[in-house]
Amino acid sequence: MVAGRVAPGRLRRRLVIAFVLVAGVSAGALAAGSYLMLRQARYDGSLQRAAADARYQLVLAAQFLPLTDASRGDLLASFEQNGRHVLLVADDTQASNPRYAPAPGPALRAAVAAGQLGFQRSPGGTRPHLLLVGGRIPGSTAELYVVTVEDDLVDGLAQLRTVLAVSWAAVVLLAAGVGNALARHTLEPVGRASRAARAVAEGLLDTRLPVRGRDEFSAWAASFNEMAEALETKIEALSRAQARERRFTADVAHELRTPVTALVAAASLLADQLHTLPAEARRTAELLVTDVVRLRRLVEELMEISRLDARREAVTVEPVDVVALLRGIVDARGWADRVTVAGAAPATGTDPRRLERVLANLVSNAIEHGGGEVRADVRRTDGTVVVEVSDQGPGIPAAHLPHLFDRFYKVDPSRTGPGSGLGLAIALENARLLGGHLTVRSEVGRGTRFRLELPAEPGGDRCDA
Repeated sequence: MVAGRVAPGRLRRRLVIAFVLVAGVSAGALAAGSYLMLRQARYDGSLQRAAADARYQLVLAAQFLPLTDASRGDLLASFEQNGRHVLLVADDTQASNPRYAPAPGPALRAAVAAGQLGFQRSPGGTRPHLLLVGGRIPGSTAELYVVTVEDDLVDGLAQLRTVLAVSWAAVVLLAAGVGNALARHTLEPVGRASRAARAVAEGLLDTRLPVRGRDEFSAWAASFNEMAEALETKIEALSRAQARERRFTADVAHELRTPVTALVAAASLLADQLHTLPAEARRTAELLVTDVVRLRRLVEELMEISRLDARREAVTVEPVDVVALLRGIVDARGWADRVTVAGAAPATGTDPRRLERVLANLVSNAIEHGGGEVRADVRRTDGTVVVEVSDQGPGIPAAHLPHLFDRFYKVDPSRTGPGSGLGLAIALENARLLGGHLTVRSEVGRGTRFRLELPAEPGGDRCDA
């Protein structure tokens, strides 16, 4: 069973951001549209009231005609006393209150000169905010402009704008919280599935997902559980088959050991008497001796691989001169004319018997399957002793390299070549016991190179037997 919270990830953040963007853009568009419509309505309403008032004031101003200096003063004083700020434009411009005396612009003057009622507003950044509506006084060429103060209207719109902005920010924050909660709830099954898949990949085959409800995630969890159960069954079957295979290998090697020992003894006596045999029987006897030697080698390799599988092999660590060990292997097996040992490295702590087994297998493989000069180079690099065994043979096709260390694997499909196909597998298992790494590189037509890396210090990264 896999449970727990999902750690915030990029997908969750993207969902929250998308939710916030949708809510923010929608709320922002609604707030901005509402504000603009209300602002326009308020300004239009103010203009309509001001225009109606200006028409009425123009009719009242006609009572002061003709406009003499005295009647002009009376007109301005009368309007100011009634709370109306006006501008009178005759030969010159006079204001009832100098504080509220915006200069009519050319567009406004042109509209009034054409006999129309015109208006203008002061720039938005100035105070007071003034609306100027004017026209010609009936029966005169004089112009009268009524000034309306719109500070309250502008302040009200500013307050509305502030409220809408705060409301928009609140909506965005609320959307972020709701989006985060929804994303967490939505992605929780995804997180559980991810952790379950990781657990199965790490070998916990009994991992299962909880199935809740009947939605898509529940169907997904049920399918995952079925897959995990099928995989667990298959792995268990493969493990049992592998165990049977290893047990069969060990049993076969054990049962063959005694008769093969007797055959080897008999073949040894026969080999000593080959010269006494007739010529027609000698070739058959030689083949028999050779095959008995191969059979003994196969049984020995089967016994060794069985011990490695059973983890019965102990590792004895002592200082080893790798170069001297390589030269000893080459000389003891009569390979001195075909193998060149080069390089130098200080003594390293390892198991000499196992290292000899690995190196002998690598050199023997290069001699049997390679060609040309075989080189074994030894050097120390960054706390690691590196041994490279290379040949100048035909090389190995790339398709075979991943399987080269598999048991009983041979590049030649006819399996007519020497060896049982266990040598490199045994070398790899022994290298792992020594805490080393064994790899291979090969190019067709240029040869093959095996690389063994061992820790230079005793006990470094060594696997337990």
